[in-house]
Amino acid sequence: MKGPAIFLAQFAGDEAPFDTLGNITKWAGDLGYKGVQIPTWDARLFDLKRAAESQDYVDEIKGTCAAGGVEVTELSTHLQGQLVASHPAYDRLFDGFAPAGLRGNVDARTEWATEQLKLAAKASRRFGCTAHATFSGALLWHTVYPWPQRPAGLVEEGFAELARRWKPILDAFDENGVDVCYELHPGEDLHDGVTFERFLEAVGNHARANILYDPSHFVLQQLDYLAFIDIYHERIRAFHVKDAEFRPNGRSGVYGGYQGWVERPGRFRSLGDGQVDFTAIFSKLTQYGYAGWAVLEWECALKHPEQGAAEGAPFIARHMIRRADKAFDDFAGIATDRAFLRDVLGLNRG
Repeated sequence: MKGPAIFLAQFAGDEAPFDTLGNITKWAGDLGYKGVQIPTWDARLFDLKRAAESQDYVDEIKGTCAAGGVEVTELSTHLQGQLVASHPAYDRLFDGFAPAGLRGNVDARTEWATEQLKLAAKASRRFGCTAHATFSGALLWHTVYPWPQRPAGLVEEGFAELARRWKPILDAFDENGVDVCYELHPGEDLHDGVTFERFLEAVGNHARANILYDPSHFVLQQLDYLAFIDIYHERIRAFHVKDAEFRPNGRSGVYGGYQGWVERPGRFRSLGDGQVDFTAIFSKLTQYGYAGWAVLEWECALKHPEQGAAEGAPFIARHMIRRADKAFDDFAGIATDRAFLRDVLGLNRG
């Protein structure tokens, strides 16, 4: 496992040191981060089209990051991925994710989002990245609770259409040797293990359809985030280190009562302030040979982002595990051959 790294999306802004890639990467490096995950929609930091088309531009970005003491871990298209599939109920809310000229034109917006993902595949290859972070989008989220009753075949049709839209994108990533890592997230059709399995089946178990593991979303869904690693570790190719807590009460539970983040029973917290057992998570990921980055995604209802970022790098570093290269009891071992083994089993008698 590599790290610590930090996702820049929640920190980018108009004031220094968050206003340019050079400034923000130096800030991250000075805090102890070794990598940055770059949001490709933020023009203050990055030009996705140029990165897809120009190795010189990519080398310039890599040089800027190196000057700050970090490297690019993954590119992110969370906002564009959301627009690959969007139900009309959310069109007005999601219009802000697209360029101004495409707002109100769903077909053009979807076509743009799809092209953005294909550009990200090429750009990721130029950076030497093997994983890419994104969202799946959603056609079915408005039916997540089955009332009114879902019509027979609705879920199957929804995942068939989602697969139809994503299959060419997955093929483009395959051509570029990069894994698409879906952040399993409420609001997306891919939000837990079952929905990921449905999608995986619909895309023919595509080798590039993989997972960005973020335990915070599983705490808020009350899903066993440790057992999830046991089940899906072969598909986990990216990792957001994000904390959360769930404290239900007599007035509100998982759905949150339309309350703000501070009041909700389930809320995101800075690392170490929530309920996630990161010691167990890092142990399981190490056990299964996860070789990607551990990337802080800061989203806290209470703590200032700069404090969360400053505390995040040493927190991740403390949890990183150097994989053992020998057994702890090797010192007591003795040389063996087959005859000796059979003798120990009592098979050489007589």
